[in-house]
Amino acid sequence: MKKIAVTGGSGRIGQWVIKDLLEHGYEVINVDMNKPQEYLCRTIITDLSDLGQVYGAIAGADAVIHLGSIPVAYSHPNEVVFLNNVMSTYNVLEACSGLGIKKVALASSECLYGICFAVNKISTVYVPMDEDHPQLPQDSYGLSKIVNEKTADMFHRKSNMQIVSLRITNVITPEIYHLFRSFIHDPSRREVLLWSYIDVRDVASACRLAVEKDELGCEAVNIAADETSMDMKSRELVAISYPDVTDFRDSLNGYESLLSNKKAKQLLGWAPKFKWREEVKKIMFESSGII
Repeated sequence: MKKIAVTGGSGRIGQWVIKDLLEHGYEVINVDMNKPQEYLCRTIITDLSDLGQVYGAIAGADAVIHLGSIPVAYSHPNEVVFLNNVMSTYNVLEACSGLGIKKVALASSECLYGICFAVNKISTVYVPMDEDHPQLPQDSYGLSKIVNEKTADMFHRKSNMQIVSLRITNVITPEIYHLFRSFIHDPSRREVLLWSYIDVRDVASACRLAVEKDELGCEAVNIAADETSMDMKSRELVAISYPDVTDFRDSLNGYESLLSNKKAKQLLGWAPKFKWREEVKKIMFESSGII
């Protein structure tokens, strides 16, 4: 495998995915409606809602990492979010199927579990939350991710394409770690995320591994850090924000993540490397002039 197409490569996550792929020796094509701020590789301006354009843009690729979507709920009218995210994913998988591309990684989201953008607050059923947890979204974004994963199932049955849906949690880029000190003792600030986060560089490595590994079939995996984003122990967080939760499926004696990443580690051979405490310390040292 030499050539990888990245849809949404001009976006916040996409540029890091492209950098990681280039560092590992791949030829990369950025497939996006927007020009990138930094030109790292060839960019093909493409409307993913047009199947013909998708065919033309990804032809010749050995694998596709599909990140192109509206990345949050409520930034656009609900029907726009749903239509964009569902049809862009369908078109990418349809084109891959038609072109004989056998490996795809899809950007899914932990929002499909329903807690993050809920209109009427709901609670997690158990913790840590794994991939088998009920999916109960109340928004078009979370619903679109469920549909996308079902679409992936269909294309896998049809063409035996390997498709890994990465349920990515709240993505943190290096320049915003300084914000952590403002919320690490306030459970209410990030409870709808179950206080989870993931460094964008760890997302990039997960995307790459999802197309490097062989014989994965069609799978969905949570992509989250090993720890919460808080300076409060995990059981204390649950007791404060979700007191009705009594089903604990891990010991949770410290600051462990409440969004399980065990499946991603097992299937992809992936492990998150970046920890918020270490990144915050770096920022503090740099600002003090020590380094």
